[in-house]
Amino acid sequence: MLLPTNLKYNLKLDNNMLYKKLATLYEKLEGTSKRLEKTYYLSEFLKKTEKSDIEKIILLIQGRLFPPWDTKELGIAANLMVKTISISTGISLKKIKEEWKNTGDLGNVAQNKFSKKKQQSLFKKPLKVNKVFSNLRKLPDIEGKGAQDKKIQYISELLIQAEPLEAKYIVRTILSDLRIGIGQGTLRDAIAWAYFKEELNLKYKDGELEIDKEEREKYNDYLEKIQHAYNMTNEFSVVIKVIEKQGIKGLDDIRLRVKTPVKMMLFQKAENIDDAFETVGRPAAFEYKYDGFRIQAHKDDKEVILFTRRLEDVTRQFPEIVKYINEYVNAKSAIFDCEVVGYDPQTGNYLPFQSISQRIKRKYDVKKLSKEYPVEVNVFDILFLDGISLLKEPFKKRRELLEKTIQEKPKQIVLAKQIITGDKDEAQEFYSESLKRGEEGMMAKNLSAEYKAGSRVGYGVKVKPVMEPLDLVIVKAEYGEGKRSGWLTSYTLACRDSSTGTLLEIGKVSTGLKELKGNGVSFQQMTNLLKPLITKSSGKIVKIKPEIVIEVNYEEIQKSPTYSSGYALRFPRFSRLRQEKPLDEINSLQDIKKLYKIQRGRL
Repeated sequence: MLLPTNLKYNLKLDNNMLYKKLATLYEKLEGTSKRLEKTYYLSEFLKKTEKSDIEKIILLIQGRLFPPWDTKELGIAANLMVKTISISTGISLKKIKEEWKNTGDLGNVAQNKFSKKKQQSLFKKPLKVNKVFSNLRKLPDIEGKGAQDKKIQYISELLIQAEPLEAKYIVRTILSDLRIGIGQGTLRDAIAWAYFKEELNLKYKDGELEIDKEEREKYNDYLEKIQHAYNMTNEFSVVIKVIEKQGIKGLDDIRLRVKTPVKMMLFQKAENIDDAFETVGRPAAFEYKYDGFRIQAHKDDKEVILFTRRLEDVTRQFPEIVKYINEYVNAKSAIFDCEVVGYDPQTGNYLPFQSISQRIKRKYDVKKLSKEYPVEVNVFDILFLDGISLLKEPFKKRRELLEKTIQEKPKQIVLAKQIITGDKDEAQEFYSESLKRGEEGMMAKNLSAEYKAGSRVGYGVKVKPVMEPLDLVIVKAEYGEGKRSGWLTSYTLACRDSSTGTLLEIGKVSTGLKELKGNGVSFQQMTNLLKPLITKSSGKIVKIKPEIVIEVNYEEIQKSPTYSSGYALRFPRFSRLRQEKPLDEINSLQDIKKLYKIQRGRL
C-alpha cells in the first residue's frame, strides 16, 4: 500500500465547507467534559465530511495546520495576536489587553470584541474552511522585511470576514490553544463510531455507549487496529482513507515507510530484577538505560532523517549523526531506534542529558554546538531494513541484524551494551555496573517479543532505582522576590489522567535550578522558556500553556487534598528539562498511585 510520506504531504484546496460548521463543532466539544459525548459529536461530524476535505478537517480538529513531524510553525505570539485583534476591530490595544488579562483567553476576547464591532460589511461572504486553512498555512513562509505586517494582513483578512464564534477559534488555532479536549484516543474512537457504527451495532443514548456483549470484543479489536494504523502513519486522515476504500481489513496492509515516523515503543517500570524476569521471561536481554534522548533514525540511500519521540524532525540540529549513519551503516534503507548521549570532548566522559538538551531546539550555530557538545549514537533496535519491515520479528533476531548492519565506532555510533542471561546475580551485577557508569539503570527485554509501536505491552521493562523521577508538565508559575524578581521561580506541576486526558496538579517545585547561567538550567533560562506560554496573569501568578515537561526528583509521594490529583510530592526538586518528551507521555495519575503503593509496601 502506498502512503504519503512527510516530504510529499499534499492537500488540495478545494474545500467548500463553511468554517461556521467547524466552529460550531468546536463549541459543542468545548461545552462538554464527557468523553463519550465528545466522541459522538465528532463521529457525526466526520460522517458528513466530504472525502476531499478529510485531511484538512482532521488536522484542524487537532488544532494543527501541518502534520506532527513538520517543523513549520505559524510564528504568531500572543502579543502579535493582540495587535491583530486591535487592528481588525478598531478597538485600542489597551482594552484588548485588559480583557485578555481578565479572561486569559484571546479567543474569547476576539469573540466578544467582534460581537460588539459596530461596522459590519453588508456584503460579507461566508467564511470557508479552505480560506482559513489556506491563509494560515502561508504564515510560516513569510519572512524578511515587513513579514510581521504581512502576517497581520492574512490573519485580519480572516477575522474581518469571520463571525464572532469563528473569530474565537481562528485565534485559538493560530495560538495552538484550541481548548476542546480532543486527544488521540477520542479521535480514534470517533473514527470507529463514524465508519463502523452499524456494523458493530453501536448505540449512543443518554450519554452512554450501548453495545452488545458479543460485539464488545469486535469493537475493541477495531479500536486496536485503528490505533495501530495511526501509530504506523501518525496521520488519522490516512487511516480514514484506507477505511473508506478497503474497510477495517485494509488497515492490516499498512506498512512502515522510510521517512514517515512511527510511534516508538514505550516501556513500563519493573519494581526490581525479579519483577523484570517475571514480566519478560528467562533468559532476557539486559541493556544499559542511557541518560540521553531518544531518536528514530530513518535512512533512505544517502538521505537521513532524525525524529524525536515527539516526532519532530531534528536532522538539521545533528549533522554528525547523519554522517555517522551514512558512514557506518551497511544498508540502503533502514529505520533505527536509538538513544543519543552527549560526552565531554576533552575528557571523553559521558554527560547527563541536560548538557546536550539545548541542541534539540537550536537551529543556529549548529556546527559550533556539535563541537562543544558532541554526541554518540547508541542503537538498540531496528524496525526496517532494505525494504522489509522487522516489526513482527523477535527481538533476538532484530539485535542480530543490528550487529550485522552497524559497524561500531566508539564516540560516534555503537550498539547498546547488552548481556543475555537468566541469572539474577549476573543481571544484578550488570545493573550495578550501569549505575556506576552514571547511566539511569537498565532495560530488560523479551527475546521473542515483536516491536509494538506506541504500546506499553510488557515486551520490555526498565529497571531504575526506587522512587524514580517523574516527568511532569508546568501549568502555572510564580514570579520570585528580591534578587529573583523578574524571574519565574516557582512552578506548579501536573500529571495526566490517562483515562480522560486531563491534567491534574500534583505540587510545586522551586529548587534544583541555578540563579546564574552555568552548569545546569537557570531561573533565567526557565523564565525565557515559559514567558511565551503565559495565557493568563493574576498578580505574581501566571497560567502556563502546558508544554514544558521537566523531570522531578522527590523524597516521597503523599496524599493531599490541596491538589486536583489527590497527591503531592514531598521535597520535590527540579532534575532536568525533558523537551524531547511529548505531553501524552508524562507520568499519569495511575503511575502516581502505583508508586505511592510501592513506597508504602502495599504491593
